[in-house]
Amino acid sequence: MTTFAEQTEALQLPEDVQNLLFREARTANSFSSEPVTEEQVRAIYDLVKWAPTSMNTQPLRALVLRTAEAKARLLPHLAPGNRDKTEAAPLTVVLAADVDFHENIPQVFPHNPGVKDNFSDEQGRVEFSKLNSLLQVGYFIIGVRAAGLAAGPMTGFDAQGVDDEFFADKKWRSLVVVNVGKPGENPWFDRLPRLDFDQVVETL
Repeated sequence: MTTFAEQTEALQLPEDVQNLLFREARTANSFSSEPVTEEQVRAIYDLVKWAPTSMNTQPLRALVLRTAEAKARLLPHLAPGNRDKTEAAPLTVVLAADVDFHENIPQVFPHNPGVKDNFSDEQGRVEFSKLNSLLQVGYFIIGVRAAGLAAGPMTGFDAQGVDDEFFADKKWRSLVVVNVGKPGENPWFDRLPRLDFDQVVETL
C-alpha cells in the first residue's frame, strides 16, 4: 500500500494545487459579500471549456444571476433550505443542458460536420446533452475552485419551474444551481467520509 506522500508525488500537480482543487475544497453553505467579478467568471469558463465531451459537443449552458431581481425570480423554485444561502451569495449560476447543442456541431466538430444529422431525434438529444452537460458541471466546479472561490452546487429545486421562468424561449434544461463566492461565516458542514480505493476500483 502506498503512503500519502507517495500518492501525492505520483501526481504532477504540486501538493498545494491538489489540495486547492480537491482535498481542502469544500461545498460552501454561506458566502461573504465579496463580489465575484466578470473577469473571474470568464476565466473559469475559458479554463474548463477545454475539458472533454462526446464529439466535442459542449452542451452545457450557464445563466449567471447577479442582481437581487434575478435572484428573486429563482428563489421560489428552490427547496426552502436552499433559499437563504442563494439570496446571500454574490453570484448564482444555473447550469443547463442545451437540447439543441447539435446546431453547433459544424463549429465544434468541423472535420465531420455531417454528424449533426445523427441527432435528428430530440429525445436522444435530451439524454446525450444531459450526460455530457453533467460532465461539464463537474469541470465547472473544479474551475470555480481553481479561481480561489467556493462552489455550493444544489439539485434541490423545481427544474421545470426554473426552465419555465428562464428558458421558455430556448431548449435549455436546468440541471444544477451553483452558488459561487468566497466562503462566509461557518460555511462548512463536517467533512464526510470517502470510500477507499479498494471499495471502488477493480482491476482485471
